[in-house]
Amino acid sequence: MITLIGLGAGDPDTLSRGAERALREASKAKKEGTGELFVRTARHPSAEILTEWGLAFRTFDALYETGRDFSEVYALMTEQVLSAAQKSADSLPPFSVAFAVPGHPLFGETSAQQIRQSAITLDIPIRIVSSGSFVEACLTSVGHALEEGCDVRDALLLREKDEISPTGFPTGGQIDSSRALLLMQVYDRAAASHTKLCLMRYYPDDWNLSVIRWAGVLGRENVETVPLYRLDRVEVDYLTSVFVPPLPPELRKPDFSTLVGLMSRLRAPDGCPWDREQTYQSLKKFFLEETYEVLEAIDEDNPELLCEELGDALLQVVFHAQLASEMGDFDMDEVSAGIVRKLVRRHPHVFGEVDAEDSEAVLRNWEKIKREEKSDSPDWRKSILDGVPKGLPSLMAAQEVSKRVVKVGFEWNSFEEVLAKFAEETEELKQELAQPEINRDRVSSELGDLLFTVVQIARWQKVDAEEALRQMLTRFSRRFRFVETEAGKANKSLTEMTLEEMDVLWNAAKREEQKESV
Repeated sequence: MITLIGLGAGDPDTLSRGAERALREASKAKKEGTGELFVRTARHPSAEILTEWGLAFRTFDALYETGRDFSEVYALMTEQVLSAAQKSADSLPPFSVAFAVPGHPLFGETSAQQIRQSAITLDIPIRIVSSGSFVEACLTSVGHALEEGCDVRDALLLREKDEISPTGFPTGGQIDSSRALLLMQVYDRAAASHTKLCLMRYYPDDWNLSVIRWAGVLGRENVETVPLYRLDRVEVDYLTSVFVPPLPPELRKPDFSTLVGLMSRLRAPDGCPWDREQTYQSLKKFFLEETYEVLEAIDEDNPELLCEELGDALLQVVFHAQLASEMGDFDMDEVSAGIVRKLVRRHPHVFGEVDAEDSEAVLRNWEKIKREEKSDSPDWRKSILDGVPKGLPSLMAAQEVSKRVVKVGFEWNSFEEVLAKFAEETEELKQELAQPEINRDRVSSELGDLLFTVVQIARWQKVDAEEALRQMLTRFSRRFRFVETEAGKANKSLTEMTLEEMDVLWNAAKREEQKESV
């Protein structure tokens, strides 16, 4: 058996009678050679009483000097405690093992937690003897009632940005600024600086925190109130904790959950009349418009505008999810969970054991997994062309159709054959246009054939036809605006200018572009 003993928050008076009894029993067993008493560190006020009592114990303080980091130190502690406990299984009389830690074994004691989890895995019995933790001492110091809510976190485990585990899911570390927060392990300047940077994601730089040193130790406890930006400029030591009061609603930084809640409020019975009138169908045009505005911001290489337009597009996603939630179909959480599961499932080369050497291999894996997912559905694609969105712009749809048919071998043997097809379609269009009486339907048909062949040229050359046309329109618009501007400088309207005069300005616009690109 392993007995995990809490030594209390700091003042020896907080040591429970049960803990004292367990410590004396473990010390006696150590002296008799029938047990071992480990103490994580003697550098703690509550551990000093053990020496005064004349107890025999062994500390792990030397490991802190030799270990590369805390994870290695905790691993070595766990190994040694478990080794002693496994020895007890075969000994007569039974060999007792105790591990004493400051505070409470289950409050902010990673070493005790690791020993407990490992012992459970190895089927070694565990007993926990508690004393008061640093949590009660710190909350008493700042006068915060526990029923008001408080998150207790290890400052070293906070993250400056969200991280994803190898399995594809969040590692934790996010903070709910609506609740009080108590942080441990703010033991030196580096830890304080790390804590400050992580907290600045959620709190104003001037938000006041309480830096608590030696909580619960009579005559040595100190509480200092400082703004967040000064957290790494105050005195800290191995008995320092930080208390962060909850933010009032008006100071909390809006996040995704805020957006979802706001949309729900707009759709409430006493919300916005316009928002309450909307349906899936009425929102379609707005979704499309916002998508194109995102593309325009990308083309303009304007990060500030892109941020705004992505927000507008995201609103459309949240709006549709809110409508679905009201009808009981699904909600925003299900939308988010669905795409997370899909991304993890379709990236086995990142979150699994599959190898993918390049992007082509990634796409092949993606399509294979997608077919496997949908194979049981009776409505799954009977034709390779099923699933091409009907609302796609024609040029994009042509690209998608082209990519799909090629996968089953419907393809030219060489690029020369594609160019020959282009020449053929061009000639057929010329013949239609040369007819004495032009048949608009036939011209439209031949023009469609020619455009589709142009898409094949783009695909063979690994060029996105939609993007190529978009860039061309951007260049055209820029040059034409130059012509308009220069004409205005000459006090002329375009309708008063000859085509030759406009061509001069057009060529000047092209030269300006060439200068800028050099």
